[in-house]
Amino acid sequence: MWTKYINPASLEETLRILTEEREKARLVAGATDLMLELERGVRKGIETVIDITRLPDLDCITLDEEEIIHIGPLVTHNAVAASKLLRERAFPLVSAAWQVGAPQIRNRATVAGNLITASPANDTITPLMALGARLTLASEKSKRQVPLHEFYTGVRKTVLQPDEIVVDISFPALKNGQRGTFLKLGLRRAQAISLVNTAVILDLARGHVKSAVITLGAVAPTIIHALEAEAYLTDKKLTDEVITRTAELAAKASRPIDDIRGSAAYRHAMTCVLVSRSLHNLREGQEQTYVPEAPILLWGKKKNRVRKIFPSSTFVTGSSIRTTINGKKYTFTSGHEKSLLRLLREEAGLTGTKEGCAEGECGACTVFLDDKAVMACLIPAPRADGAEIVTVEGLGELIPGSTQNKERRMHPVQDAFVTDGAVQCGYCTPGFIMSAVKLLEERPNPVREEITQAISGNLCRCTGYYKIVQAIEDASELLEQRHVPRVRSSARKVDGP
Repeated sequence: MWTKYINPASLEETLRILTEEREKARLVAGATDLMLELERGVRKGIETVIDITRLPDLDCITLDEEEIIHIGPLVTHNAVAASKLLRERAFPLVSAAWQVGAPQIRNRATVAGNLITASPANDTITPLMALGARLTLASEKSKRQVPLHEFYTGVRKTVLQPDEIVVDISFPALKNGQRGTFLKLGLRRAQAISLVNTAVILDLARGHVKSAVITLGAVAPTIIHALEAEAYLTDKKLTDEVITRTAELAAKASRPIDDIRGSAAYRHAMTCVLVSRSLHNLREGQEQTYVPEAPILLWGKKKNRVRKIFPSSTFVTGSSIRTTINGKKYTFTSGHEKSLLRLLREEAGLTGTKEGCAEGECGACTVFLDDKAVMACLIPAPRADGAEIVTVEGLGELIPGSTQNKERRMHPVQDAFVTDGAVQCGYCTPGFIMSAVKLLEERPNPVREEITQAISGNLCRCTGYYKIVQAIEDASELLEQRHVPRVRSSARKVDGP
């Protein structure tokens, strides 16, 4: 993995370290891509990891006096999905962010990280390209702005220099008369990489298209504009015939490849389908139908909290990681090179959290990190320093008068899983329980669709999910009966929603 892990206290310190370390260092915020790359041996030569998660004032979503939206480099996909401003003035980005991964992934993965990874299948690049986004890149010596369409030089290649960091993502807010949407095709409802995706933004006046922007993802080495389709659609009314022809021209612009997830011919055909569907939705005013107005975030019950200020810290072999797990203080002098999952299991001896895939695909390792549900396999162990963590062992409530006040009775979600038989082999069960507990903090009486949103990042290979969903519904009733205090720690309110 890494030999040195640094938590800088300021942007200035971060830039100084980048200047010194250059190619040997890697910045992380969510770390959802880096952890996979390191585990698989894809990313080599990384000696120093610089964790910017706690840098102040970089997680904001704002609108300036010139009607330009600014998104900080630490803004997560769930923060975008929950943002009222972005829902009203940049909906294509909200739709894309909502469809990335699963709730636990979206609680960590940042939009900036998605852009920098530079895969043509990454969802948020397509709408940001359509919105005309620009990136502000900073180094210790200078700062520059780069239009997003000039940022990419090929598959997973960008103009970002080793000593630079993205400090701002900006784009004009959509004006009155402008509407847009984003659609993707994946192989499953959640945790799906795009086979094809598209963003469409129209400037409409009395049913006519004054101007159009159509961008396509996963059908070329970089995100592309369907220029011929855009030109054809301008000054036309959205009739069925015009929509059909526009979709055909958009598909003509695509240059897809064959791979294990789909053939070039299939991607070409689906580009036509997605563009056609996007235009129909915009014509009928149905473009926001597929994104819930109050999405499930697995943040728990949001509260205003004082932001903690963390000093700079460096972790090498033998460094101490001091953290709080299930209300108990821990100090670890080994394990700094591990994932949080392995720190919990191997160093803390808390084996309730399971390793199912170690790739963020199954949700068996779901824990609460500073009050938000996350996948522990994708988080570097040093991120635990100064954090508050809850695992499945920490659920429920203490039984008064028990031996040394350490015995707990099960949380109502755990009770309901047992009573309803919502387990079979049981390996995935801790992850499901953690997601369900956080859901019920956030939404005490969830409807069926909200339950399926909450557990979309958890996979079960045995039960078929019916009993799991039933148990979560029954747990909601049990919570009301018991009035059990829901698990809370110290999450902070993300600026923007």
